[in-house]
Amino acid sequence: MLYDAYEMQRSLLAGASRLAGMGAGWLNNPSNPWGYSSMGPMVAASLEVFAHASAPRGKPEFGIRSTRIARKPFAVEEQVVLRKPFGQLKHFAKEGATAGPPLLIVAPMSGHYATLLRGTVERLLPGHDVYITDWRDAKLAPVSVGSFDLDDYVDYLIEFLELIGERTGERPHLLAVCQPAVPAFAATALMAADKNPWRPRTLTMMGGPIYTRKAPTAVNTLATQRPHNWFQSNGIATVPMIYPGAGRKVYPGFLQLAGFMTMNLGSHLISHWEMFKHLVVGDEESAEPTQKFYEEYRSVCDMTAEFYLQTVDVVFQRHLLPEGKLMHRGRRVDPTAIRDTALLAIEGERDDISGIGQTKAALEIATRMPAAKKKYFLAKDVGHYGIFNGRKWREMIAPVVEKFIAAA
Repeated sequence: MLYDAYEMQRSLLAGASRLAGMGAGWLNNPSNPWGYSSMGPMVAASLEVFAHASAPRGKPEFGIRSTRIARKPFAVEEQVVLRKPFGQLKHFAKEGATAGPPLLIVAPMSGHYATLLRGTVERLLPGHDVYITDWRDAKLAPVSVGSFDLDDYVDYLIEFLELIGERTGERPHLLAVCQPAVPAFAATALMAADKNPWRPRTLTMMGGPIYTRKAPTAVNTLATQRPHNWFQSNGIATVPMIYPGAGRKVYPGFLQLAGFMTMNLGSHLISHWEMFKHLVVGDEESAEPTQKFYEEYRSVCDMTAEFYLQTVDVVFQRHLLPEGKLMHRGRRVDPTAIRDTALLAIEGERDDISGIGQTKAALEIATRMPAAKKKYFLAKDVGHYGIFNGRKWREMIAPVVEKFIAAA
């Protein structure tokens, strides 16, 4: 019933959004005398903000058509090199340019699409042969294709790394943003234990919940204050009949988005107020960055119930990886197996999702890795999303990643 109620509300808001957009356009028309009244710009701006906030959104495009290397432009072609039931491996091929070291960026499966890392890809593309995990919206996966849990996630990463290694002839580099730090570390440990020839040469973890007992945030506290069956009763819904995945149990993206919006409600209200003020005075250029951010931020997808519940249990409640008890298909994930994959942990000083020390814990549990192959970087005055996007990512954090990969 929860999902059905949401769909009904979404349909109503979609209609209201279109009407509001038409109203804003009518008031902003230079030939409309009402637009020149004292209230005209304020009403038009209000309608435009509402239309933007309530508009339905699908999966965004990366839209990366070119990159610049040594000030010279090169065309970029997005290629899907492997399709799986719950995700695909996407490659950003640079036409006529040196590819660079192969790099797999692991996007979070946490409600947003992989396009949330567009800025991450754009910044690293000139110097690297970039691949990314492009996860599928679970409501679009028919029940007939089966389930997808944390074990499957790890299997996907291993398969992706092996394919990249076979395509390039090099051990790939691995970069995990936020939630996938845990499965990326697990995949690296398993491949190391197997002496897999395509095990990662480096693993970079950015704002990841390796050990959430360290500096717990509101997200971590919620996970420990509620029993596991609470998440099953309150977070899981059934996909409605209008989608290909009808009948599948999922953790809906709209619930994840609501949680994130509530955590920083004041900041979101201020952002929309500033956007409104820019629109009132006709400064669309200043309002555009906020509009673009929320177009991406509000584009959400569902994740399978089994993956969500297993992640809550294994990562946030029982902390199995740092305690050496994480199992993958009946086999223990041994952090000490990692011996020749250089590790970089990056944290944001103002991260309110993954607290300081949670990602750094990965360096501490890989006890057989030489200290010279471990690196930690704390980004000053950077929040969770600033770790992988925005000016501080481009100017402060990305150079650290590039230097670390080059050194390996």
